[in-house]
Amino acid sequence: MRIGIDVGGTFTDIVLVDDASGRIWTTKTLTTRKSLADGVLTGVEKALALAGRPQRALEYLVHGTPIGTNALIERTGARTGLLTTEGFRDVLEIGRIQRPREGLYDLFVDNPPPLVPRVLRREIRERVDSQGAVVTPLDEVSAREAIKALLGEQVESLAVAFLFSFLNPAHERRVRELCLTLCPEVSLSISSEVAPEFREYERTSTTVLNAYLQPVVERYLKALLEQLRGKYGLVDLRIMQANGGTIAADEARRAAVKTVNSGPAGGVIGAACIGRLTGDKKLITVDMGGTSFDIGVIEAGVPTVTSEGKFAGYPVKIPIIDIDTIGAGGGSIAWVDKGGVLNVGPRSAGADPGPATYGLGGTEPTVTDANVVLGRIDPAYFLGGELPLDPDLARRAILTQVAGPMGLSLEEAAEGIIRIVNANMVKGIRAKTIERGYDVREFTLIAFGGAGPLHAADLARELGIRRVIIPRYPAALSAFGLLVSETRHDSVRTIARRQSELSPEALSAAFAELEETGRAQLAAERVPPARQRFEWSADLRYEGQSYELNTPVERARRMGKGAIARIVSRFGRLHEKVYAYSSADEEVEFINVRVTAIGRVPAVRLNRGRSRDASSARAFKGKRRVYFEREGFVSTPVYERDRLAAGQRLRGPVLIEEPASVTVVPPASAASVDPYGNLVLTLKS
Repeated sequence: MRIGIDVGGTFTDIVLVDDASGRIWTTKTLTTRKSLADGVLTGVEKALALAGRPQRALEYLVHGTPIGTNALIERTGARTGLLTTEGFRDVLEIGRIQRPREGLYDLFVDNPPPLVPRVLRREIRERVDSQGAVVTPLDEVSAREAIKALLGEQVESLAVAFLFSFLNPAHERRVRELCLTLCPEVSLSISSEVAPEFREYERTSTTVLNAYLQPVVERYLKALLEQLRGKYGLVDLRIMQANGGTIAADEARRAAVKTVNSGPAGGVIGAACIGRLTGDKKLITVDMGGTSFDIGVIEAGVPTVTSEGKFAGYPVKIPIIDIDTIGAGGGSIAWVDKGGVLNVGPRSAGADPGPATYGLGGTEPTVTDANVVLGRIDPAYFLGGELPLDPDLARRAILTQVAGPMGLSLEEAAEGIIRIVNANMVKGIRAKTIERGYDVREFTLIAFGGAGPLHAADLARELGIRRVIIPRYPAALSAFGLLVSETRHDSVRTIARRQSELSPEALSAAFAELEETGRAQLAAERVPPARQRFEWSADLRYEGQSYELNTPVERARRMGKGAIARIVSRFGRLHEKVYAYSSADEEVEFINVRVTAIGRVPAVRLNRGRSRDASSARAFKGKRRVYFEREGFVSTPVYERDRLAAGQRLRGPVLIEEPASVTVVPPASAASVDPYGNLVLTLKS
């Protein structure tokens, strides 16, 4: 038995797979924010009970954890000290002397404050040059003094980031030895292992992030692993990474920064899996939960990955699935500002106290409350009836805090909440796609999360997208994505050579060295050679450029004479696609070489459904009044999704209900059930 668990801001989603029968069960519980592990264990217990399986049947668990993300957002990470090269104490503050793009014309916007304040940064006398040669030997006396000074400041974790250590890590490694002698109880992160590539600011930031999160993640995973194995026996606990692959829990405890944004990454991986089944290779993924709205892009069936991203405003230099997140979810709070303007989000009611309609103490109106008032959500069937909603509380919250102050009717206020949150999400999608040169009309929108299917048709229509997929398990797709994610280790080496200076032999040797590192990592996780796969790529740029493009490289035991020319040619085509410019005359620089080591996992079988009778009568639940933006309230048929057969087609307006979500099919649109149980919506503009 295998289980995938994704902990969201409001709900914890669980998917259980029985590999012997191919059966899949999904369920969810409210996220226990005070103790996330409690919600995870409750979810495991609930899933096993649902499947009628004993506790000892659990063998494999993949976890998308928000523990690192939450620590960054809430600034609850470890008290961290930074050891750096003499003269480079202020790298974190100097950065790249750039204003945040999103606040370019805002005189008051600024970068987030450094996670390590200046008083907790110490310089050490040492220096390595840009070729990796030692200019100033490590002064071990100053190193010991710096370490002791930070220990006196009660630091819980240490980050070590020296200049050009990615070329020569000897000084960092010696400082690590000193730390292990002087303070073995303190967590330690060194940049030559966390982010061994050039760009000092980003490398230092990534190392500091890892040090800041490491004690928090380590405590959580250690406790969770002990509880799991105490109750369920020898469970293989794996953790989702931001790059879309999994690693062993012990490795995740050391590489804490890699676990940030792991849940959203699982959703994109799950969407890519669905896309392979449906034949959709160009997808815009949107995951709308209770707290946030995550946007990803899949091209040629592969999620877009970047090696330079940001977590909570802090730059990171690790491969991550390129996901943008905005504060828009079912729990997003509607509020009227001092100017009398209606706003929605980014603040969320979360799961506790939750939307007003939950009846758990929340009093502020939310998107979920608006959907209840507009008839889109059946209060008696929320979570399959496990959490009955109180529509009167939803009405009261919207009337008193939105409709009354703005002089609107209840329905007008609820519609306004939905229109504004939709506009926020459309703006986010456009920034992710159109502003980066994508033609969204060429893409299919795949919407998931508990709230995604409620809003998907509205979003697609606004964007000009005609085809929408609602996956078979929309509320649990991120958890499903965890189970189909492969083991993944990324290795990188900075070489910084012009193409004219680089021989095929040297390039091949660099790739081979990294591949051996990846092979050893997979072997340590007991991945047999038959299930190992390796992917090569290189970061290239025209000479003088500031940023690189990651370019695929054909894997070969030996590179021939024409190999470098072929890579450069591929880079040129990619540069033309991204920037509408390329040059055959300019010198190309090879900056980094990268190897991704992948360990394949057993496939999760999605059984094709059988077309039962052509009639949808067995799935019909009745009608209720539902509000649509252009038509107002309409008597709308309601169907039970689990009773719809493959091949069935429904014309809008229709609501398709399932325990954890509702799909809204507006008028002049249609929904059909594909062979795998996915809903495919076709829309008219």
